[in-house]
Amino acid sequence: MEALISKMKPDRKINRRELLSSAAASSIAFAVVPRHVLGGRGNVAPSEKVTVANIGCGTQGLREMPGMLENPEVQIIAVCDVNKFTTNYIDWSSNGIRDGIRRTLGDSNWGAGIEGIPGGRDIGKEYVEKYYAKNSPSGTYKGCNSYEDFRELLEKEKDLDAVKIMTPDHLHATIAIAAMKKGKHVITHKPIANRIAEGRLAIETARRTKAITHLLAWSDRPGNKLTLKWIQDGVIGKLKEIHNWSHRPVWPQWTSNPTESQPIPEGFNWQLWLGPVPDRPYHLNYTHNVFRGWYDFGGGSIADMGHYSLFPLFRTFGIDTPAISAEAYGTTTRQIVDQVCRPVNNNVAFPHSCMIRFKFPKQKILPAFDLIWYDGGMKPFPPEELEADNKSFESEGMMFVGDKGKILATFHGDNPRIIPEKKMRDYAGEKEVPQQDRQRRSDTWAACIKNKKESPGSFLYAGPVTETINLGAIALRAGRKVEYDSNIAKISNLPEANKYLTREYRKRWEL
Repeated sequence: MEALISKMKPDRKINRRELLSSAAASSIAFAVVPRHVLGGRGNVAPSEKVTVANIGCGTQGLREMPGMLENPEVQIIAVCDVNKFTTNYIDWSSNGIRDGIRRTLGDSNWGAGIEGIPGGRDIGKEYVEKYYAKNSPSGTYKGCNSYEDFRELLEKEKDLDAVKIMTPDHLHATIAIAAMKKGKHVITHKPIANRIAEGRLAIETARRTKAITHLLAWSDRPGNKLTLKWIQDGVIGKLKEIHNWSHRPVWPQWTSNPTESQPIPEGFNWQLWLGPVPDRPYHLNYTHNVFRGWYDFGGGSIADMGHYSLFPLFRTFGIDTPAISAEAYGTTTRQIVDQVCRPVNNNVAFPHSCMIRFKFPKQKILPAFDLIWYDGGMKPFPPEELEADNKSFESEGMMFVGDKGKILATFHGDNPRIIPEKKMRDYAGEKEVPQQDRQRRSDTWAACIKNKKESPGSFLYAGPVTETINLGAIALRAGRKVEYDSNIAKISNLPEANKYLTREYRKRWEL
């Protein structure tokens, strides 16, 4: 066999995919290569799989792992995390991550000796290799490399098609841009970036490199299509406002940076976790899922949840320009200093709750309109149409307001209905939302990468929602209405707010 491979070997180096393709073309190969390697009925040959590196093995990275492991079109060949292994992660439940891994592996005893919530690259690697071993004829598998630094991964993994970015927000653009420059496709958790300038650069890099990109917040929402049809049919008259509210945050919020110091956990590379953000003392309250509440590291509730509701809405409604202004109000607090209650000047973290009003110019199929975001328990007061039915709003939702009526939907725009109920009953037009089959989230981007086709969640389509959501953070930090010119990426009415378009970069991390 070695002699045969030697004769097949070309002058240049070839990677695993090319070698397997050559072997599959050889009649001799069928005698020596197992069926699960070559493919066939019910199998996908390794040379046809999308090879992926999962960067970020915290709670969300592990929670979404089954969607790739169980997808026959995808092969995870590497994991990366600045944390080797700890059990100090924060999550929505004590055993959710452990139980998810148990279900996927079919092992009810996995993690029996672990106390706390686990995460890190050691867990990621074990998860991948145990799953593939379970489905291997030999019952063993050793084919997932582990890295602390994503830059080393991009240098060493030559047979890599794509990276899936599951890190905190402040690293998304940095990793995505580096990966695209290395010729890799990119799938990322929301947001693309938590700064407007970084988001624009990541999108431009995708355009220039022609990488296939996918923002995981995209989803096909048939309810949005029905709502748009109603609006175009004049059911609520001329659209004036869209309201969207979330009960998030579901993490604790702070009003100042931690003052006490904490030891850096063993195996946790704090400097790599900070990435482009200037150095500061380690504290657990910056990391894991709590990062979302900090201006430096996250994007607040609007970035956490607003991408899920607004990105599909923007795509369906043809909103292809960002907001031209944003005005925000956030909760305030006081502290006692020398027996006097004094206001807390919070410019490090998002408020406990906020309302943001975005103004949009006329779109291709929509008039100029306002989009109002609410979080932290804030929401609109019930309109008379709901009071007529003796009802109020749910904790999350979306409402479309026209000059002749209103449409109410879930937070994501699902199950739209004209209010009050009598108006819905009397409506003679289309009422039913088309049903659709649910797919794994990885099915969409994997197929696009294999077919070299632009993803419906492509970065190239996400500019308007990325800039709008980050503009909301700027309005919160500026404390005043900000007017934004997307043609030149500048705040036009408040020059001092332009510093929030970007960040102060640590040396050698500049973009």
